[in-house]
Amino acid sequence: MSIDYREIMAGLKVAAGKAGEIVKDGASRTRKVMHKGRIDLVTETDLSVERMLKEELSGLLPGSDFLAEETAKDTEPGELTWIIDPLDGTTNFAHGLPFVANSIALWHRDRIVLGVINLPLMGELFTAIRGQGAFLNGLPISVSEEVSLERCLLATGFPYDIETYLEPVLAHLKRLLPLTQGIRRPGAAALDLAYVACGRYDGFYENALNAWDTAAGLLLVQEAGGLVSEFDATKPYAFGADEILATNGRIHEELSGHLCGD
Repeated sequence: MSIDYREIMAGLKVAAGKAGEIVKDGASRTRKVMHKGRIDLVTETDLSVERMLKEELSGLLPGSDFLAEETAKDTEPGELTWIIDPLDGTTNFAHGLPFVANSIALWHRDRIVLGVINLPLMGELFTAIRGQGAFLNGLPISVSEEVSLERCLLATGFPYDIETYLEPVLAHLKRLLPLTQGIRRPGAAALDLAYVACGRYDGFYENALNAWDTAAGLLLVQEAGGLVSEFDATKPYAFGADEILATNGRIHEELSGHLCGD
């Protein structure tokens, strides 16, 4: 099946814009929050964005499948699959924080070929087509050039199952905080990966993410010149992995060593 990725990207940008409008409208209203778990939330906006994206993207690529956060039955993409997080950062959204993202990626055969991360409350649209670079609001972006960990700003996240991951989360913070300029935790992995891609962060690491959290962001980082792996830099990141490490490439092995306890 031959696909004109540029043509699909044009339609994808339109769909992302509509998703952003739903988010902005939802942010101006009283938010109705439901609980999937103790600290895992979903709002009407999540569901509205997902419904709209499925309709729009089905029109762009008839016959394509979907792997979307609120309705996913499994985590394995088919040959032609849209991988969607309709509202990454739902807890932020529920509390009125602007760090939220629409994350949309297209998996074709055996890899991600298109990625869009829209930050609607901050007016930023990150896009990437495999082999054609990464962009922010239409302008090319690249990862940072920093090589010294002590001058690096990192980001991380805390899993919903924090009881399981509390000890390694604290151990990594204890090890890395004295070695870096700081570690940020905005609460939206798609945003974190986009920020690595444009050089705002030098690296990002987290446990227990799903395909919809990382699909668009990993392509952005790669197309911007960075590296993505598990915490062990010798293991390529794949959906289903319990760990992700994304960096500018220059600090990748050193940061990997610290995360792995070397």
